[in-house]
Amino acid sequence: MTTVHIAQPRPNVQVLFSNKFILEGPSGTPLEDFCRTWAEHHQLDPEDQAIAAVVDNRLRELTYPVTRDVVVTPISLRDSDGSRIYRRTLSFILVVAVEECFPGRGVSIEHAMPSGAFFCRARNGDHFSEDELQQIQAKMQEIVAENSAIVRMNMPIETAREYFAKRGDDDKVRLLKVRQQEYLSVYELRGYIDYFFGYMAPSTGYVQWFDVRPFGDGVVLRYPRREHLPELVPFVDSPKLAEVFRQTGDWLKLIGVSDIGQLNQVVKGEQTQEIVLVAEALHERNIARIAQSVAEQHQSGVRIVLIAGPSSSGKTTFSKRLAIQLMTYGLKPFTLEMDNYFIDRELTPRDENGDYDFETIDALNIKSLNENLLGLIAGSSVQLPKFDFVTGRASPHRHVQISPEHIIILEGIHGMNPNLTPAIPSETTYRIYVSALTQLNIDRHNRIPTTDVRLIRRIVRDAQHRNYTAEDTLGRWPSVRRGEKRNIFPYQENADVMFNSSLVYELAVLRPLVEPLLLRVNPDSPLRVESHRLLSFLSWVPYMSSDLIPDNSLLREFIGASNLRDYHPGS
Repeated sequence: MTTVHIAQPRPNVQVLFSNKFILEGPSGTPLEDFCRTWAEHHQLDPEDQAIAAVVDNRLRELTYPVTRDVVVTPISLRDSDGSRIYRRTLSFILVVAVEECFPGRGVSIEHAMPSGAFFCRARNGDHFSEDELQQIQAKMQEIVAENSAIVRMNMPIETAREYFAKRGDDDKVRLLKVRQQEYLSVYELRGYIDYFFGYMAPSTGYVQWFDVRPFGDGVVLRYPRREHLPELVPFVDSPKLAEVFRQTGDWLKLIGVSDIGQLNQVVKGEQTQEIVLVAEALHERNIARIAQSVAEQHQSGVRIVLIAGPSSSGKTTFSKRLAIQLMTYGLKPFTLEMDNYFIDRELTPRDENGDYDFETIDALNIKSLNENLLGLIAGSSVQLPKFDFVTGRASPHRHVQISPEHIIILEGIHGMNPNLTPAIPSETTYRIYVSALTQLNIDRHNRIPTTDVRLIRRIVRDAQHRNYTAEDTLGRWPSVRRGEKRNIFPYQENADVMFNSSLVYELAVLRPLVEPLLLRVNPDSPLRVESHRLLSFLSWVPYMSSDLIPDNSLLREFIGASNLRDYHPGS
């Protein structure tokens, strides 16, 4: 018979790691001490050591005191959350280094670049010179070498407002006007206090790999990609992306909304209709400009428009709106579906897990696609294939013949990859890269990743059109991201032009649609960490009704009620 007796509270707690490794220490011991012992025992390299941890399905900083028995999964730089914490800590070090080198100058952290970098600008004065960047780099290295503590503290909200107003941080003052809680969690490093959304490393010594260098009218802060640790990947100059960043800056000035705080002001001031109309007009103007360029190139022999971009970029709606604009130039768009060129299912390559890899270019029948394109361009009658996704096989389909006035629109993830159309003369193709390349940030030091915006778009769309739960979409997202990094991002600079599909107001419209979906994620699911992260940053965003969104808006592709959904140009 089991004996039950009165016991005293244990002075020690046990930490069970996910690999069944158990450590014990005094109650209140910081999580960092347990994770350091775990790393030493397993002789881990620095990039594999914990920078945070999941404690009973909640992401925690390493400063978190362990006061009861818990199950812990260490989070390293190889994890998405760990990579975010590294980049956020690195950003804080940059802000402090700039302040110490050039008091009052300030720096804005604006956009991410595909080779592993943030695009930043000097906040006041001219852009940083190469000599100034060397001073900033040296100061950052000094801060890291000293392993300075990063201290989290709760500041009363009124104190925070007064503090940031006195320092001239108008972006944070705007943001805090909608803060509902009585306090704000801020971080202090070497006497400098700042607000950062999300968790930090406990000290600067966790940040070992970084670099700063000039780029365009700003600077890039380079960090390691978690797929290539511990090295920094070679920096890839991206002049087309730099032009998108410049254009975005101009557009935000024109609209008068540069951060979430200003968007809150616009929504509260009932100026939303004007913001929506101007943002949509800027999209339409850009699509019309691209159509004009295609029409001009058509005179010189361009017959194929290749459109590519990552998941939830709005490629489908963009393609249809481009087709409509092309008609105004007397061109006849003909849409060719890349999905009909899959090879037979049993011949499809498999990924590292043994599953069919439908996202590799080798899953397509490149030979058949190129033969069909050449035949269409030549004016021949071509029999197109039709792929049956149930049987996993392609079969002969309809015969098609197009005229010289036709222009072929081919949309798919491999559109920027030159291996897609090796038989097609380059002078006959025009490549367009479509993605949410920028996003309205929380404030000057807190970015909202465009990847998160695309994920939110996809969660809403999957619920609207595929009956998926948020948990379904969140579970598939890592695989989607791996495919993008392998098949899309390396080729984006091959584009003749880039189209930024972001809309300045979109998060305000997406928030009321995605929040109920994220709140339904099972609290016991490991995906709860990700849903909580998305919900947390959305709490800064105002609510906005979708009633004002035009029927042909790119956003309608995700929120529903698009008048282009059943429109198929040239079919």
